[in-house]
Amino acid sequence: MTEENGQVDGRGAGLSSVRNAARLLCAFTPADRDVGVSELATRLGLGKSTVHRLLSTLALEGLIERDPASGRYRLGLKLYELGSIVGDHFDLHEVVAGPIDDLRNRTGETVHVAILDGSEVVYIARRESPHTLRMFGRVGHRNHAHCTSTGKLLLAFLPPPDLAKILDAFDLPAHTRFTITDRAKLEDEIEAIRRRGWAENVQESELGAHSVAAPIRDTSGRVVAAISVAGPAARFTPEVMRRVAVDTVRTGEAISARLGWRPRESSIRPPGPVTSGLPVRVQPR
Repeated sequence: MTEENGQVDGRGAGLSSVRNAARLLCAFTPADRDVGVSELATRLGLGKSTVHRLLSTLALEGLIERDPASGRYRLGLKLYELGSIVGDHFDLHEVVAGPIDDLRNRTGETVHVAILDGSEVVYIARRESPHTLRMFGRVGHRNHAHCTSTGKLLLAFLPPPDLAKILDAFDLPAHTRFTITDRAKLEDEIEAIRRRGWAENVQESELGAHSVAAPIRDTSGRVVAAISVAGPAARFTPEVMRRVAVDTVRTGEAISARLGWRPRESSIRPPGPVTSGLPVRVQPR
């Protein structure tokens, strides 16, 4: 039996108001885009007053909309926005697979794709270097954004209010003696990254580890992820780092094109000199 308050269903399982709301949202289908209160109550086995309260709450959050002419309800635009976010991540996993394989094969180094989550980066794709000396994290690994090439790249392309909010709440801990821990210096670095279109990390996250990163953009041009190539200093010489930086930017642009981005011109800015083992601050051209 199903009670009016939604606490128990026919299987005797606990049924919270959150679950009722989820069941209500799932009641809409391509064949039933608009549904009335009575029909929803019947489908869900709930009283009309309970369904009406759920609909009113979901409508306040933009998840449900009411047609004033018919009085029937449909899914709201907020769900479309949320679905687009999920779609971006699924598209990324599919779209980046081939290009990051190619980039790993060309460079012989480890390739990552990362997204920003607050003050951290999360690595969502990875291709391991074929060399025996292996470094860096795994898929799902998190790291502080301010000391990684992917993180600094993603911070650089945030709207200024969002960037300020993150930096206001974050203490910039040191991972190595090369980590940028001063906010003003980090903001200068971020501005340089924004202008030249790519980022670098020379021992800022891990001693002996270098990396370069480039943006991945969606169809609107918004930076939704970063692609990086990372390797140990023994292999990542200044000459290799310059070459890899250009290749990484081009791969990021190729992935972005697959996501629908159409740039007016290439964002590649030739890398300046890189000194292995020292923090590098390449000035924008």
